This record gives sequence, structure tokens and C-alpha cells, in this order.
Amino acid sequence: MAPDPPDAPDDGPRGERGRGTGAAALLPLLGGAGNLTSVTNCMTRLRVTVRDPSAVRRDELRALPGVLGIVEDGTALQIVLGPGAVAKVAPELARYVEAAGAEGAAPEAVTAEALAERGAALRAERKARNATPAKEFLRRIAQIFVPLIPALIGCGIVAGLAGLLANLHWLPALAPALTACASGFMSLIAVFVGYNTAKEFGGTPVLGGAVAAIIVFPGVDRVTAFGEKLAPGQGGVLGALAAALLAAHVERWCRRRVPEALDVLVTPTVTVLVAGLVTLYGLMYAAGEAATAIGRFADWLLANGGAAAGFVLGGLFLPLVMLGLHQALIPIHTTLIQQQGHTVLLPILAMAGAGQVGAALALYVRLSHNASVRRTIRSAMPAGLLGIGEPLIYGVSLPLGRPFVTACIGGAFGGAFVGLLGQLGDTVGSTAIGPSGWALFPLLQGGHGPVRAVTVYGAGLLVGYAAGFAATYAFGLSRESLRELNAGGEKSPSGE
Repeated sequence: MAPDPPDAPDDGPRGERGRGTGAAALLPLLGGAGNLTSVTNCMTRLRVTVRDPSAVRRDELRALPGVLGIVEDGTALQIVLGPGAVAKVAPELARYVEAAGAEGAAPEAVTAEALAERGAALRAERKARNATPAKEFLRRIAQIFVPLIPALIGCGIVAGLAGLLANLHWLPALAPALTACASGFMSLIAVFVGYNTAKEFGGTPVLGGAVAAIIVFPGVDRVTAFGEKLAPGQGGVLGALAAALLAAHVERWCRRRVPEALDVLVTPTVTVLVAGLVTLYGLMYAAGEAATAIGRFADWLLANGGAAAGFVLGGLFLPLVMLGLHQALIPIHTTLIQQQGHTVLLPILAMAGAGQVGAALALYVRLSHNASVRRTIRSAMPAGLLGIGEPLIYGVSLPLGRPFVTACIGGAFGGAFVGLLGQLGDTVGSTAIGPSGWALFPLLQGGHGPVRAVTVYGAGLLVGYAAGFAATYAFGLSRESLRELNAGGEKSPSGE
């Protein structure tokens, strides 16, 4: 039994009887210590999760002195107490809950539905935190490239097939045709990027495409900028992105100032002329230098710090996704594919998903009495193996907290393995972005052929699975969490 709270809220956070609200006053109105599954707080709010929302006496809670408001979301309850007060109430309330868990009867089992609710709340909280101007800009940049992913995947697979036939000396007459099918889109990807950029940023899409097409026009080799002749394609997708973004701004400026009768003639002309000249005499050169630097840095990263870089990239990728910062990598991937034919970063980052799979397998083994969570893991596992990590992340590992961290550790070891082999000369790259996990196998290329690339990547996945499993099995659940998750459940006849 939990210790009985005092009869009156003498431990109020403001230090005076009758002023403020203490844990002893809140506890019975929340349904008692046995009705609380978690107690946390932020700067102003006491955050609790309840087993039975109907046991909460909301009207009496609102009437308590010091309670400034209540926010409900399913089983999650936020009680606004204000700064200072909440810092005193939360630890006291947590001690009552801890005592109830230690001395009371076995706690109720945590179901997959409860974990899903926690995951949904975490997803909503993450979405709200990510709604900053900088992250919104990154999201819009990502939206430019997302519609291109199907073509990148299709052309990447065709390019891999063409390379396989060339290496095996099969169907020599067909290989050039396959190469043409795969390379046509990539040779004009700048135009598509320009089109989507203008569309995303409020310009006329075809004008964005027209300005970006300047970059791939063969005649640009007769233009000199900064003392050097330009080369067709110089600047690539980064140049196209900047050119179309400028075109959208010029077009909007013109439409606000040009009379409507002249708009159809003047605005397109000024847009193409101004944005086109700036592209030729500035953006192509600057974007070309940036693209070259990205390629050199990626090569240097694997050649000199492959294992360490892979450990960091594989371990931090999912937290970057949670923060919305992963979208900044999409133009980098696309630039590397355009430059080198593949991106060496994606196979390393894909190891993050392997860590999630390994962590989920460990939870499946350890939670032998929680059939509900095990069913969720089984249903989410096929998607996880194909690189779709959201069901496992938001349905299992992230709501539990610690397993998300151990899953990232698994991804770090998988990334370190792929990075180490890349440092030793067995580089692995993906000819497209989008797929991950097992779905990435058809898109792999490497310095020693596709078979070697598939072998290295597959071994990296196994390392990620094993490391995520071991870390989660050993450290993913505390004794209290394990007891709570396995409480009240029974093994099925099949052993679940």
C-alpha cells in the first residue's frame, strides 16, 4: 500500500496552507497513485498519464487553488501549475506513485494500444516542435525532391541492370539502350528541380524549369564567368534550385509592379532574363564549387574517417529525423547521385533502421507475457525490414523511451561497419533515394561491383540487427519497466 497522504495540503508548493496545490491534494482527484502510470513535468505543467480517465475528478481539479488549467489528450493529462510550483509538486507526486508500485499489487499490463497512444502524442509533440521557420524551409526544400523519387528509383534500377549486363558481357546490344533509359532523366534532372522549385515557392513552374534548363544547355561552354568557361551541367541540382528560387522571387516582384495589360509579355521576359543572367554569371559557378566540395567531402569522409563517421551518422540519423533536420540531406544525396552515379551516405544512414529492427526483436523476446505488444512488433516487422521504420518507432521503441536509444546504438554499429569497409576500399552507394532496408538492395553500386556491394550492405544490416538486439536486451528495459510490461499477461499456447 502507498503511504497515506496528509489530510490537508500542507506541502503546497507555495509553502502556506490554503495557498497553492500540493501532491497530497492532487492525488485523490487523479484517481489515486494506482491510477497513474507516469509523472513528468515541464517548466509550467505537471504531465501525468492515467490508466482510467473516468477516475479523474476534473471539476474538483480545476477548482483547486493554484491549478491554472487542464489540458487532456486521451490518457495524458497536463495540469498547469506555473513555474516553480510544478517543480515541487512533480517529485512529490512521483514518490507516491513509486511507493504504490513497490508496495501494491502487481501493476496492470501495458498494452500495445497504450504504447500507440504515447507514440501518437510524441509524434504530435515532435510535429509542433518542428514547426519553426528554418525547419519549415527545409520541409519545402524536401518537397521539391520528393516527387522525383519514383523516377530516381526506376532509373537507378535500370542503371544497375545495365551495369550488371556490361560486367557480365551479356546482351551487349541491349546494354547501351538500358544506359540511355537510365541516363535520360539524370541528364535533365536540373529542369525538373527548377520546375518543382518554382511551383513550391509561388512561381510559374515552367519559368522555373526554363531558367534551370540554362544549366544543362550545351552552349553554356561559350560563356566565361570568373575567368573560367562554364561547363554544361555545372552546379547541378544545387544551381537549378538556386536559379528557380531566384526566378520565383523575380516573377512575384514583377507581378506586383507591372501593369496587367503588359504582364503577359514583361513578367516572363524579365524573369528569364534576370534570373538567367544571374545564373550564368554567378549561381552556376558558386553551385558548381559547392557541389564539388560536397563530393570531395563525402569521399574524404569515407577514406579517412569511415568507421567513426559511420558510427555517428548511423547513430544520429533517427534523432535527426525526429528534429526534421534530415531533409537537409536530400539535396546532398541528389547532388552525389548526379556527380558520382550514387550516394555513399544513404547505405550508412539506412543502418538506423536495422538498429530499430534489432531492438524490436529483443523486446519481442523479453516481453514474453505481453501478447499485445508482441502482436504490434510482428505486424510492424515486415515494414521495418523494408526500411519503413515509423510503425516500430512510434508504436514500440519511442514510447518506451530507452529502447529507442539502444536502437540508435544498433544503427551506430551498423553504420560503423559499412563506413569501415568503405574506408578499406569497399565503398557502397545507392543509385536513388527513398528506399531503405531490404528495399535498397536493387539500387546498390560499389567500387567492386554490385555483388560485393550487396554483400557489404547485407553484412552491415546483420551487424545493425545484432547490435540493436544486444543493446536492447541488456539495457533497453529497467526491472520496473520489464515487470510492468509483462504484468497481467499470459503466454499463448504458441508461446507468446
